[in-house]
Amino acid sequence: MELDATEMQAVVKRLRRAQGQIGGILKMIEDGRDCQDIVTQLAAVSKALDRAGFAVIALGLRQCITDPEGGTMDVEAMEKLFLSLA
Repeated sequence: MELDATEMQAVVKRLRRAQGQIGGILKMIEDGRDCQDIVTQLAAVSKALDRAGFAVIALGLRQCITDPEGGTMDVEAMEKLFLSLA
């Protein structure tokens, strides 16, 4: 199923923010910053990526519910995707 590009903009925005955070983490490492600060930022990026993944899955489910004729939903595959983020 192809997701609506307009609705995916929020996910893209979240991923761009995470991309910026990763750049910040690399700089922190290069600058020799404190381990605790680096790990805190890594946790924040990890959470942002997880949320982006959940948003993609939620969008897919919402599209399947609102337009069930648009294609078949493989429930097992969606469950596997969801659990891969857990």
